This record gives sequence, structure tokens and C-alpha cells, in this order.
Amino acid sequence: MAKRKSVHFPQRRVLEELDTGKRILEYRKNHIIFAQGDPADAVFYIRAGKIKLTVTSQQGKEAVVALVGAGDFLGEGCLAGQPLRMATATAMTDGSSLRIEKKTMNQLLHRRGKVSERFMAYLLGRNIRIEEDLVDQLFNSSEKRLARTLLLLAQFGKEGKPETIVPRISQEMLAEIVGTTRSRVSYFMNKFRRLGFIEYNGGLNIHSTLLNVILYDKTPESRRVG
Repeated sequence: MAKRKSVHFPQRRVLEELDTGKRILEYRKNHIIFAQGDPADAVFYIRAGKIKLTVTSQQGKEAVVALVGAGDFLGEGCLAGQPLRMATATAMTDGSSLRIEKKTMNQLLHRRGKVSERFMAYLLGRNIRIEEDLVDQLFNSSEKRLARTLLLLAQFGKEGKPETIVPRISQEMLAEIVGTTRSRVSYFMNKFRRLGFIEYNGGLNIHSTLLNVILYDKTPESRRVG
């Protein structure tokens, strides 16, 4: 997982300065921003906080499909004609978002060429991330998938330093995202902490050295043992 340029939308100011068709939403942890099956009539730009996207099958089984944070968009499928929300967006932390009406966002993209270009670049960058997630799920070990998930949560490879994950994400949720068992997540988390890749200090701190798990077939510990 090479460090790459941020895929965040860089023109927040343009969105903040919209006169009409925009609302600022402030919410608490566990607030449902929109639910699967709701009308898709607006785009959300995340100003602060982290949000998880989940889908529920007809049998009632729920799966986490994405974790997003400040600088990301939600619900932009409505711009391509999506009539209903395909997932449920739930706040993992206290946060805030801009709710921009579909009509307003379309007008902005048509009127401001530079904004449209940046928005397209953002979408293409996120599509690349989705493809990487799929490849990761298909071909990498659960240890590497967990390491990559933690680095993405810490926004490693984006502008600025890796951040502390608050609140501490549960091992059950990590297991669901990675596609493994909670016991395996617990084993790898303890291993990462022992090797100094992560630490708990009022939250979960991720160090860039966690990249070693992804870049090499063996961690320093396993190389010593082998």
C-alpha cells in the first residue's frame, strides 16, 4: 500500500458558501444520517467525524461496506439517478455534515467547471480505493487486510499525520470489515501492539510502521523466528 495523494474533495469552501439548498447537520454518535431504502435526494459532505455504511440483506444480515470520514461524500449516487439509498449511514462519532440538495449539487457542478473537475477526481480516486479493497479481500491474508483497514481508518497516505482513532473501534466491527473472526483480530491486534505498530493511549494510535505488515511477506517478529 504505497503512500498516495489525498482523494479528499479539496474545495470545501465552495460548498460552505452555497446560499440555498444546503443545511448543516450536527449529530451525535450512533445517529442514522440516512437509512437503506430512503429516497436519494441529497448529497452529504462530511465536515467532521467518522461514518460507517452498512447494508442489510433480506434475511436481516448486516455487513459494513465502508468507513468514511472528514472530506468524504455520502449519497452521491443520487446524482447518477439512484432513486433510493443502497446503504445505511450511521455516525461512529459525534460529527457534522453538509446536506446539499440533489438539484443544488447538480447546478453547482454544471456552473463551476473547476469544482466539477475536482469532484470527478475525487470520485475516480474513491473508485480506485474500492477496487483496492476488493483485491485486498480476494488475495491478501486477514493479517494484511486488518493492517490496511487500520491504516485507512487513521487516514495514512493522506495529507497530514496519521490520526488517533476515536472512539476505539470494536474488534467485532473490525472482524466484520476484514472478513475474519474476532479471535483472529484480537490475536493480530496484540501482535501489532507487541511489535510497536499500534498503541492504546486513550484511543488507538496507528504508527506508519504498520506498513511493514503490508509491504513485506513477514513481520520483523516472524523473520526473527524463521
